[in-house]
Amino acid sequence: MSVQFLTREEPDFGPQKIAYQQQDPEASGLGVVFCGGFRSDMTGTKAQALAQWASARATPFTRFDYFGHGASTGAFTDGTMSYWRGDIPHVLDAVCAGPQILVGSSFGGWLSLMAALQRPEKVAGLVLIAPAVDMTERLMWDRFSDKAREKLMREGLIYDPSEYDPEGYPISKALIEDGRQHLMLAQKIELDIPIRILHGQKDDAVPWQLSLELAEQLTSQDVELQFLKDGDHRLSEPAQIDKILAMLEALLDQKS
Repeated sequence: MSVQFLTREEPDFGPQKIAYQQQDPEASGLGVVFCGGFRSDMTGTKAQALAQWASARATPFTRFDYFGHGASTGAFTDGTMSYWRGDIPHVLDAVCAGPQILVGSSFGGWLSLMAALQRPEKVAGLVLIAPAVDMTERLMWDRFSDKAREKLMREGLIYDPSEYDPEGYPISKALIEDGRQHLMLAQKIELDIPIRILHGQKDDAVPWQLSLELAEQLTSQDVELQFLKDGDHRLSEPAQIDKILAMLEALLDQKS
């Protein structure tokens, strides 16, 4: 399937291109949008598995790359939550007909929550996979050493070691400071849609306790949280992907 591009006009960076792929957009029923993780793209294991599943069901399915990710334009280090939070609503507005279920992985889980608040008429439900809510503060700044914090404030950029990137993730001062405008866990999150959360208890990137906090703050009365005792952060093994698909199918059946 060929990659298509949306133009996103933005005064800070000029026109940018969001890369996306879409299947069966004219099919009936709720659509599904996959929102990937930090520094990942729409060619990952979970995105591919969802694409195959959606094709077999003839379910409308969209996947895309955020600004500065994958085939989209923009410098990754220019990204902030204030900018990235606009990517999902832009995709929903431009290419998705009718309400969608957002499947948000890690960083994409936080952005999916923001999108549900921004576009309540377009988001019918959420499936969140190890959602990295408030990650700029809770999983970056709070975890950094004093030395790393001082370097970040002085130089504006550090590389955070990660098993998922041999060079480390580039983390900017702007990302950390801007992220504080979008923190969610200190207050109730006013959503009235079904929300499903799946989290591995061997996740070394996003602690599973963060999903407990999130469930407490969600106002929706239709929230289900499932832990996989042996699950890591990726949740990309076949049996784990089967869990995601079963969760998604049950939610689609409930909403149909």
